[in-house]
Amino acid sequence: MLEYDWENSIGYWICSTSHALRKTLGTHLTKEGMTLRQWETLAWLACNGCGSQSMLAEGLGIEPHTLAGVINRMERDGLLERHCCEHDRRKNIIQPTKKAEEVWARVSKVCNEIRAQAVAEFTDDELAQLRDFCKRIKVNLNETEPPAVQRRTAPAVPERKPARSKKAERVRT
Repeated sequence: MLEYDWENSIGYWICSTSHALRKTLGTHLTKEGMTLRQWETLAWLACNGCGSQSMLAEGLGIEPHTLAGVINRMERDGLLERHCCEHDRRKNIIQPTKKAEEVWARVSKVCNEIRAQAVAEFTDDELAQLRDFCKRIKVNLNETEPPAVQRRTAPAVPERKPARSKKAERVRT
């Protein structure tokens, strides 16, 4: 039987919470004629302004070929425009259209309602703590080396010398 310490798994807590938020948001966005990926694309553009397809894919954590299909549909539906980059003709710059701004205003209201539902009964202090905890987790995970606490508590692995082959033994003798 597969076992894991789910009660103490911060990854599980975060992923299952994210799944619940994404599922609820996706259900409501469908009623507005938008997919979750399309919303994520507009959300990234709202936060970061125009950007290249590669920047957008990186920011969303998806493969560029997956994003290309999303962008094609959004462009077809009049939500996005692609323009060649002035400095690098190989890059496309993605820009929301006026129609996207109208759609964004509508779906932002839906998002605010879901946010309010998600944090119902949280105090302002608890929300500030949650935001701080999430920021700290991201900082910790972006470090190149594990935090000192993890290094101290990790079991020591004895250094092993590489095994010598019989041929190497014969050459030495």
